[in-house]
Amino acid sequence: MDEEAESLENKGWGPQPAERGTCAGNAGEGMIFSYDLLINAIIAGVLLGGFYVAVTIGISIAFGILDIVNIAHVSFIILGAYIAYFLNVNYGLDPILVSILMLPVFYLLGTAVYQIYYLSFERRGQEALRGLAFFFGLMFVTEVGLILVFGVDYRYVQAAYVGPSLRIGVADFPFRMLIPCVLALVMFGILQLFLSKTYTGRAIMAVSQDALALKLMAVDPIRIKRIAFGISVATAAIAGALLIIIHPVEPAVGREYIGRIFAIAVLGGLGSLPGTVIGAMLLGIMESFTATFYGPSWAPAVSFGFLLLALAFRPQGILGR
Repeated sequence: MDEEAESLENKGWGPQPAERGTCAGNAGEGMIFSYDLLINAIIAGVLLGGFYVAVTIGISIAFGILDIVNIAHVSFIILGAYIAYFLNVNYGLDPILVSILMLPVFYLLGTAVYQIYYLSFERRGQEALRGLAFFFGLMFVTEVGLILVFGVDYRYVQAAYVGPSLRIGVADFPFRMLIPCVLALVMFGILQLFLSKTYTGRAIMAVSQDALALKLMAVDPIRIKRIAFGISVATAAIAGALLIIIHPVEPAVGREYIGRIFAIAVLGGLGSLPGTVIGAMLLGIMESFTATFYGPSWAPAVSFGFLLLALAFRPQGILGR
């Protein structure tokens, strides 16, 4: 990590005490508990869960609705983060504004990727293994391209809301977590309205269930899938900007989220965006509690253990069909 990333702690941009697991107790010591710590752990978990909504909602559309295992989605997120970084550093543009401006570009990128995927694999019935290899290759090509252009140093953005926090009583709301959480929930609300209230949205929800019925209604299932996959990739533009607001990024950081986002999509129920929100919040709270009271190293194990228990009792997920 370069000097910029190392200086984040001094600027107050690094993990806050509730995120680090401060007062969790060392080995052989009793765990220190306080209600202030508990409240902040819950808040941190909800805010983290909101961010997980942003990074998972695209996978919920591609994997949950279209049955396309787009492993490269995390690379699109990192690409969105680096575009936000580049325009922020060189032109002073707000990263959130950059993500909104890049939505049409990422949508077109998604439609192009799906067209290649369909012509090369899906049309031939080879999407199961070769299609998955295609997305793995796309992920590594994107990662290597970012390394060649930006190197392996951590990059971060500057914005007025990155450092300050809102304090209400004993509760802390870091703006660098609060704003991504709110934006992620707004994005979820817009997508849920689109999928449930519009003709195209209802066609997207139906395409994986009965493509033949869509054909009988004079709807092209491939066109609907192309639109849906474009929307899925477009969400990565916003998720990438939110990611680099929360913490610095480097080209390989997306690998840390592959397991989490697919776990959340499965936990919430494939094809259910509300289930994705519930799953993301549960995972965020579990990770926050574990990191706060037992240490960050235990967070992934406990959260995925919770996932396995949930699926053991409800294999279709929380709101799965």
